Amino acid sequence: MRVIGLISGTSVDGIDAALVEISGSQKDLKLEFLTGKTIPYPSELRSQILDLCSGKSLSMPELAELDDAIANVFANAALTLQQSSAPAELIGSHGQTVFHRPPQGNQLGYSLQLGRGEVIAQLTGLTTVSNFRVADIAAGGHGAPLVPILDNYILHHPQYHRCIQNLGGIGNVTYLPKTDNRILGWDTGPGNSLIDLAVQYFSAGAQTYDRDGAWATTGTPCIALVEQWLQQDFFQQPPPKSTGRELFGLEYWQRCLREAELYNLSPADIIATLSELTAVSIHHSYCQFLPELPDQILLCGGGSHNDYLKQRLQTLFAPIPVFSTSELGLNADFKEAIAFAVLAYWRLLEIPGNLPLVTGATSEVLLGEIHTVFSPNVIGSKVMT
Repeated sequence: MRVIGLISGTSVDGIDAALVEISGSQKDLKLEFLTGKTIPYPSELRSQILDLCSGKSLSMPELAELDDAIANVFANAALTLQQSSAPAELIGSHGQTVFHRPPQGNQLGYSLQLGRGEVIAQLTGLTTVSNFRVADIAAGGHGAPLVPILDNYILHHPQYHRCIQNLGGIGNVTYLPKTDNRILGWDTGPGNSLIDLAVQYFSAGAQTYDRDGAWATTGTPCIALVEQWLQQDFFQQPPPKSTGRELFGLEYWQRCLREAELYNLSPADIIATLSELTAVSIHHSYCQFLPELPDQILLCGGGSHNDYLKQRLQTLFAPIPVFSTSELGLNADFKEAIAFAVLAYWRLLEIPGNLPLVTGATSEVLLGEIHTVFSPNVIGSKVMT
């Protein structure tokens, strides 16, 4: 079956769309990555999403309009991807996370992804699976991370303990032991989120991220600040755990900026310090919460292209090798989109898609809500270009 996976992460830089050929079930899962494309958000829509993530209030009509606008862009990404390839048969859409609250005590977590699956289904004419997090949350889990189950099927190696480190807006890790099935995973903290906010601030919006880590390379990190920031409660909290822009977003960045100014740091120094926080928090997380350090660390996500960040991780973890999942044949830019294609496929086969040991759920559950096409006359209309 040809399946499209769609996701926009916490960096809100665009929709990653991956077309995958999938067969088998679980034990005999086979997949082939056919093509992928990142469709940028229209700038105004991206600003609306970031404003909402930063706490801006919206009326219910405004929220509904934003939900549909995101669904339109996701549908357009799926249609665009198929223009130069064989048609797909199914879509798995994670949507755009705009709010995430982990479970606390007896209170269930809450996570909201915009970009309605039913709209995507109608605009593309394809059955669409969406809302992947809610069933795990209803079972007491965090609803995240959900990708480790795919990492295990694709990247497990019988001779190496591996960590798969995603560097999106938020960082998350999958730990794959070589000999048993005790897969672990959790959010490690900020990935690119704080770095992106700093770059946007210091470039007055001319840049949205530190390409290749070039700006950080010209600065000197303030280790005293990094050690101070690492005292934040999240870094000490044992897994399962998840986070988002609600913690490591605009307010956190503004606090970092105020504290950095006390050290008279230059913009380059601040960006280097925030990059160091990402690298050191990952190292701290592994040392604190893994049963043992891995034999290999595989990077994926947008931050895997940040040479400065990759070099800092390599130095911190030496002599453990740090490289990209692309070097093993799993595209580092589209790995998460591929994962949601697989999760949608499993949903149709009624195969549970969560890992309770990772998310904290009380049981395995089916992930995602299935939306089929009921009104062929509206297919293809109102797609945002």
